[in-house]
Amino acid sequence: MTALPAAFRRVSVLLPLPLAGAYDYAVPQGVDVRPGQYVRVPLGNRYLVGVVWDNPSGGVPEARLKSIEAVLDLPCLPEVGRRFVDWVANYTLSPPGAVLKMGLSVPEALEPPRLPAAYRWKDAPGFKPTPARQRIKDLLADGLARPVAEIAKNAGVGAGAVRDLVKLGALQEAPQAPARLFHPPDLSRPGLDLSEDQARAARDLRQAQGYSVTLLDGVTGSGKTEVYFEAIAAALEDNKQVLVLLPEIALSAQWLERFRARFGVAPAVWHSEITPARRRDTWRAVALSEARVVVGARSALFLPYPDLGLIVVDEEHDQAFKQEEGVIYHARDMAVVRAHLGAIPCLLASATPSLETVANVQNGRYKRLHLPVRHGTAELPEIRRIDLRKYPPKRNAWLSEPLVTALDATLKVHEQSLLFLNRRGYAPLTLCRACGYRFQCPNCTAWMVEHRQGRKLVCHHCGHTLPQPETCPSCGEKETLVALGPGVERLAEEAVARFPEARIEVMASDLMESPRAIEELVGRMERHEIDILIGTQMVAKGHHFPQLTLVGVVDADLGLEGGDLRAAEKSFQL
Repeated sequence: MTALPAAFRRVSVLLPLPLAGAYDYAVPQGVDVRPGQYVRVPLGNRYLVGVVWDNPSGGVPEARLKSIEAVLDLPCLPEVGRRFVDWVANYTLSPPGAVLKMGLSVPEALEPPRLPAAYRWKDAPGFKPTPARQRIKDLLADGLARPVAEIAKNAGVGAGAVRDLVKLGALQEAPQAPARLFHPPDLSRPGLDLSEDQARAARDLRQAQGYSVTLLDGVTGSGKTEVYFEAIAAALEDNKQVLVLLPEIALSAQWLERFRARFGVAPAVWHSEITPARRRDTWRAVALSEARVVVGARSALFLPYPDLGLIVVDEEHDQAFKQEEGVIYHARDMAVVRAHLGAIPCLLASATPSLETVANVQNGRYKRLHLPVRHGTAELPEIRRIDLRKYPPKRNAWLSEPLVTALDATLKVHEQSLLFLNRRGYAPLTLCRACGYRFQCPNCTAWMVEHRQGRKLVCHHCGHTLPQPETCPSCGEKETLVALGPGVERLAEEAVARFPEARIEVMASDLMESPRAIEELVGRMERHEIDILIGTQMVAKGHHFPQLTLVGVVDADLGLEGGDLRAAEKSFQL
């Protein structure tokens, strides 16, 4: 930033608003402001926090400039972070402030945390011991400061007794440092024994220096996660931060367990479902370099990393990495850009790489490490195609007899089965048998999908919802509406009818209300409290169920329908 006369300086401040660019502000005398600092500035009749950008425009006369109100006590947004915001804005034709807003999504994190007052023991002349007061004194004999609530709880007294000692002067307020939420990973812990192919891939990843993009391509169960854990360890050894992007919250529970087993601590987690308080603490921990490893959804890419050294994009082919609203971008591609701007390695992991990634490998832009076999003695499963013309399901049923026979055999040996159908709800179409009326979304003309558990019809394109009707809106006839085709709810209904003794559950995004609900269901599956799991693509997201020995894909060619140019690619990746 060019130095200006001491009597007057101006800086450019980018605000987290969809504005055309940064605004110029005056810097008060005696205030040191550098690019990347977070500052509070006036805008109209309110105050906002923005980031000092690199070059003031100089287009506003001095007399019209407003002054910066305050410089926040936070590390600067690094230059690479500012360049990343500008690059994404230019590439996606979005206002830079809209991109910055994705990185300033937690305004509360910009202020220092408010800590409750803590007290330690101090002998006071007027102290008269009672049993309650003596317990408080004994508790605080270690010299540590504690909040009032903690003292009262651990000493077995009321909060009033603690406050009385504060008034008496027997308890002295002491400064309290915020608790460290994210502990550094333990790099001394050994990883799992790697196969020859895994060890070779891990060695190559550990040696990566500067900017590079590597595709870690391996069959399902080949141990890709354990391999890139070695790359994470190498980055941590260099005192760098690591970002791991996962496409779905549903993936995080088992991944977190594996990370904890490898490094002894949990990483920082970032996605839309964590609590506001946790988001605030995580944002600050990233900015202060206390969070060494962050695992999260696509928005984690825009956190203010001061020293990012490695980006891993797991399941890089997954469409969940694409944001369709606001700033439209693909997190996999932006991760590559962020790695290029920061001159750091980027690792893409997948058993079914996207066509773009395959093309970049073939053209020499990306490296490729291949794991051709499953880890240990595990082998790829036998795949059998069932021609429904030869083995048609029974009337009003959707499971073919060969699949029913296989499910029955699996239940008899006390193993688990999974039925996959990538269609939420009960039935994709509701039809009137009297007049042929089909329920259609009034907004986008897609068929309304019946969700029998919620007694409603839902458009899966725009979200429009109707109560489940009792009469046909076209002809007025009653009891003429029929559900056509299967969804996972209907599949579960048939499975319950065929296997009444089996423990059956459904996993679909509309039925999983929170990450905890997903984690609990996955846990029940791992503990073999479920015999048959029925689900949509959520069940095909990298879970590991040791007792699962049968998978039935219902209507396997369903994904090939419609006008999606990627239909064949997506079906293969599932």
